[in-house]
Amino acid sequence: MAAKYIAAGIVGSFAISYACDYLIAEKKIFGGTTPMTVSDKEWWQATDKKFQAWPRTAGPPVVMNPISRQNFIVKDLES
Repeated sequence: MAAKYIAAGIVGSFAISYACDYLIAEKKIFGGTTPMTVSDKEWWQATDKKFQAWPRTAGPPVVMNPISRQNFIVKDLES
């Protein structure tokens, strides 16, 4: 019985949040414009081309967990 109220509340909250997001971001009810950097595809392609042209420099490969990569010498308890 309570599950249907919870599910309806979740669906309703998603619908309200989607409507608010659409009104604020797309319809710009508070004013403003979409920046050229978002709306202009030529600008995006030129920026991407510039980022891909930069030289990549890096050091040697890094082991993410160096402790697990060490070769530990495990001695028997008897020795």
